[in-house]
Amino acid sequence: MAKKAYLCTRYMKKFVCLLIAVLTLVPCFSQRDSSGEDLSPKGRKKVAVVLSGGGAKGVAHIGALKVIEEAGLPVDIIVGTSMGSLVGGLYAIGYNAHSLDSVARGMDWGFVLSDRENMSRQSIEDRRRQNTYVLSRGLTLGKHNDNDGGFIKGQNLDLLFEKLCTGYTDSMDFNRLPIPFACVATDIVKNAEVDFHSGRLPQAMRASMAIPAVFSPVRIGNQVLCDGGLCNNYPADLARKMGADVIIGVTVQDSLKTAEKLNSTSSILLQIIDLNTLNKYDDNLAITDVAIRVNPSGYSSASFNAAAIDTLMRRGEEEARRHWDDLMALKDSIGIGADYKPVRLSPRNPSAMTEKVRITGCVFENMTAEDERFLRQKFHLNTLDSINTKGEEEITTSMRLDLYYQTATSRLVDTGDGYRLVLTAGNRKTSQVNVGFRFDTEEIVALQLNANLPLKRTLLFSSDLTVRLGKRILAGGEVTYHPRGLRLTRPTVSYYFRRNDIGVYYGGEREYTILYNHHQASIVPINLSIHHFNFRAGVRWDYYHFGSKLQATDSREVEFDNDHYFSYRATVNYDSEDNWYFPTRGARFMAGYAFVTDNFAKLNGDRGLSDVSASWRKSFAFSERFTLQPLLYGRMLFGSDVPHILGNVIGGNNFGHYVEQQMPMAGLGYVEYAERHFAAAQLQAQERLAHSHFVLLKLSAAQHASELEDLFKTRTILGVQLAYYYNSIFGPLGAALDYSSRSKTPYFYINLGYVF
Repeated sequence: MAKKAYLCTRYMKKFVCLLIAVLTLVPCFSQRDSSGEDLSPKGRKKVAVVLSGGGAKGVAHIGALKVIEEAGLPVDIIVGTSMGSLVGGLYAIGYNAHSLDSVARGMDWGFVLSDRENMSRQSIEDRRRQNTYVLSRGLTLGKHNDNDGGFIKGQNLDLLFEKLCTGYTDSMDFNRLPIPFACVATDIVKNAEVDFHSGRLPQAMRASMAIPAVFSPVRIGNQVLCDGGLCNNYPADLARKMGADVIIGVTVQDSLKTAEKLNSTSSILLQIIDLNTLNKYDDNLAITDVAIRVNPSGYSSASFNAAAIDTLMRRGEEEARRHWDDLMALKDSIGIGADYKPVRLSPRNPSAMTEKVRITGCVFENMTAEDERFLRQKFHLNTLDSINTKGEEEITTSMRLDLYYQTATSRLVDTGDGYRLVLTAGNRKTSQVNVGFRFDTEEIVALQLNANLPLKRTLLFSSDLTVRLGKRILAGGEVTYHPRGLRLTRPTVSYYFRRNDIGVYYGGEREYTILYNHHQASIVPINLSIHHFNFRAGVRWDYYHFGSKLQATDSREVEFDNDHYFSYRATVNYDSEDNWYFPTRGARFMAGYAFVTDNFAKLNGDRGLSDVSASWRKSFAFSERFTLQPLLYGRMLFGSDVPHILGNVIGGNNFGHYVEQQMPMAGLGYVEYAERHFAAAQLQAQERLAHSHFVLLKLSAAQHASELEDLFKTRTILGVQLAYYYNSIFGPLGAALDYSSRSKTPYFYINLGYVF
């Protein structure tokens, strides 16, 4: 019996020893790569990577990280400021250098660095408004708006950071990330450095890169946080405090400008920013073991175009490669072999941003119960099992456009068995004020002001008021009824006054100039909108009052009589284009019918005038730069009497620019009248030379006749236009040269700004 007890005790001791050994080795196995090298920092020096601020110049960090990874150096700590905080924060949660490369190159930076809504989520009317006005500001009552304080509120940056950090958006200790991380911001209340070691990762990165006056600051408690570069643009000292023994630093610090180069407002402002970024810079550089100093010459903090990103990343990689021997010597000094290759398990992929995740519930913050019900019903949130980035953006867009919230954000919080969708609303807008201005060689200067006013917090009504100053004066507005529930029709009542001063040409020669007032009132009981689609049906009253007419002595005699018209109208609009002015994919379609009378039944004692119009445009992208866009359009008028003011008008680049029924015609710059039956085709070749630079070639052909059966028996009007445009934040800036077989004279046109 004693022998059995002895054997039992002996085997038990062996089992316990074996168990202890297994438990001891498990973490070692999880920290070893395929060669058996220990990945944990225990027993060797801790390595930190420090990334400086610099705006767009900071994409050079990605190139440097590629070389650091290739050298096989472990990264135990990563610290950054401004753009360095974005690159470093994403690297800390699992993005490797190549996935960061994909994120940077695939990003639409012009959209991200703005407050513009994603066109694919907007109604057609919201698209038109966004591509008409240069400045848009939402006004609120009550407490101040936390998103004020910058030219750009940064709502698209907020959304981007939330998506990139999916799974890491809840409050947490940054030391518990796959790689311990910290970033720097500046509290402009106390002029103090704020080091983020915990909190919400997207919010910390956003605060670190909030350039004063450009982006709205981030408010946390009593702190107003701006770009960390104001106090510590290269935070190597922060890495030391976190326990780093060895520091690899990447900086994109510009040298200060000389006196002769400080000759503009922008250069002086940039110099002031650069002076602030020198705080601690020399001291921090002195404690850096390997300093990779990338030369950003020729590029600024705003150089987010594709060519600049490519060059800056290449410069970062080339500069890091020049330090290859230093990096390899560093490996030896921290106690790892030359063939050591750390393995980062399950690196994050940028495609994860669009992958669906399981939703276990929804939380609504700062929203009324009625608004919650609206969102739950519209997006089926009560039965939602999964959602992706597209779904989140649709919800937040609806919060801003349908519920009139100043800001709307969403984030996914990991619950262990799925994710919880958290929707947060800012203050409710009392109005949206929009300002548009433009210059062209015909109208010279035009200014347009618009205000969108939700009249009741219960969202029963909204109003839209517009005033335009220039050669074409406009004043008026509309009131829209928003039924409760999810009814898609929104009945609308409107009135507009226009005072037009238009020169009318024939064959390229001015025939006369007319000055007239146009009163227009409409009731649209059917107004159905679903994303890219809109259908409207209603009745309209028009009254034209002609003030004066300046006519050339040899021009045709045309009579304009004061008169009013009642019409029944229906229009269908569809627009899925990815860009309002320079689309590369999608289609735009319009079809309309109007029955025009002067007494609700007849026109001048005869049958009424039938107005049928349609247009269709489709974009075919043959490469990333080259797109072909065929356009078919026309307008047919049927009736015994066609008032001249309602006749077909052609010329210019846009539908309805000077008068409602105007149709574009390449080669014709001015407004010209055509016969009552008109059909045309246009082919546009669009080449993007560089980021936002476009060259356009348009070829057009048109037929028109007074009788439909003669439409294709008359001489074809041919036209050509060659144009260059830069798609700026103020709208298209450029010039066009036209020539047509109708005018037989060249026409030069300059446009600066959005068209309205």
